[in-house]
Amino acid sequence: MTSKSESAGGGDSKQTEQHDQEPMDVRIDMPWGYVVGRWYGNRQVRPILALHGWLDNLGTWDKLLPLLPQHLGVLCIDLPGHGYSSKLPEGIAYHFVDYLCVILRVMEEYGWQKVSLMAHSMSAMLCFIFASLYPHRTDLLVSIDIVKTRYRKPASQIDYLRTNIEGYMVEDERFANAKRQEPPAYTYAELEQVLHKGSEYSVELENCHHILERNISRSTKFPAKFFFSRDGRCKYYTEFHTSPPFAAELARTIRNVPYCVIKGSESNFIDEQSDEVIGILRENNPHFELHEVPGTHHVHLNNAVGVAAIINPFIMRHRPPHLETWTVDDEQDEALPEVVKEFKLAVEDSENVKRRKRKSNL
Repeated sequence: MTSKSESAGGGDSKQTEQHDQEPMDVRIDMPWGYVVGRWYGNRQVRPILALHGWLDNLGTWDKLLPLLPQHLGVLCIDLPGHGYSSKLPEGIAYHFVDYLCVILRVMEEYGWQKVSLMAHSMSAMLCFIFASLYPHRTDLLVSIDIVKTRYRKPASQIDYLRTNIEGYMVEDERFANAKRQEPPAYTYAELEQVLHKGSEYSVELENCHHILERNISRSTKFPAKFFFSRDGRCKYYTEFHTSPPFAAELARTIRNVPYCVIKGSESNFIDEQSDEVIGILRENNPHFELHEVPGTHHVHLNNAVGVAAIINPFIMRHRPPHLETWTVDDEQDEALPEVVKEFKLAVEDSENVKRRKRKSNL
């Protein structure tokens, strides 16, 4: 894989004052295309890798990033099918494991032996799984408004799978037709309302533009209107479901990873179904924190100041200035339970992830 970069604002990438740099747009080649991102701040040390929520994009971090500690950069990416990243080919459905492997591929691209993660919603579920499979490679995790992967009772899961497959088939046909016919177009104000209501009013109306910027394109037929350009098939991606016993087993592997969870006070994404996992993390992981901040599911976007007040001291404790690499515990794979080892191997085999053993340059 190769990455290509260009300054997002004309800044000099060799500035000594790293936090004064303009953000740098990056492109990381993937087997199906590429993932794009934007690297904010310091590029001399390994950054935090920031991952957005379902149907969002890296714009979700716009208001929080300026408030974070300046000694660490943040690399925000658009997941496949979202924002400006490549869409998967026609006929190929999105799967949770695809996103999991994106983390590994980004680490491989930059030669990181460890990764610091900041994630919202769907990506918080993703990072819970990643940290459980690779606790020795995760040196910091901030999860916003989700702790664990979703679980549905069997009858509900059957209905979900059927609906998901049928929805995907419809969207895949639309994806094919979009090459020949432009999707329906709307005014910008209409799209703001669609996003505001579609998020169940989680994204405040005045903040919708942060996400819309990378999710829409201008209509060629109606120049004053726009259409959604993200891949509609992402609405029906295949989630990774974990039964309560499996989720508990995964949580037990995250023993010494600095792990900060921030809940929006008006959100119900962290509820009693998360209690067992939270209890295990509290008992087994001395570096686990759970905080509540006033706000909705998109609390980091609507109340960035409140979220930064929690994240900043957490980062300063676990990745302070001048400390380029950090881990609390160098536990190796041998410590993982057999059921987790088997799942980890299946993930690696399915994507043929090759990790070169080399020292990180960052």
